[in-house]
Amino acid sequence: MKNILLVAFGGAVGSVLRYLVSKWLQEASSVAFPVGTLVVNVVGCLLIGLIYGASDRWGISGDMRLLLTVGFCGGFTTFSTFMNESLSLMRADNLLSLALYASLSVGLGLVAVWAGSRI
Repeated sequence: MKNILLVAFGGAVGSVLRYLVSKWLQEASSVAFPVGTLVVNVVGCLLIGLIYGASDRWGISGDMRLLLTVGFCGGFTTFSTFMNESLSLMRADNLLSLALYASLSVGLGLVAVWAGSRI
């Protein structure tokens, strides 16, 4: 039960923060490209890499790692939103934006997780 509560609390905080950050970034950019989701996903990848790297180096407890990775990062990152926005770009025949968005999300996300784990 403790693990469920840790994940639920972390997920709630991450989800609310994702909504606020993504909305703010999207409104600030004033473009149709889903920049808010892209930035949130890349930052989330960096955070999860940092957390795993720190847990190995500094002995972060299993409970804290669960709260921060599965809970917070799981709520903060937005793969289902990413896929829905990708589908919207495809349906709008905006294939260049779709290719750019998918490539940047996956490529930068992978680099961010690696960088976070190395930091």
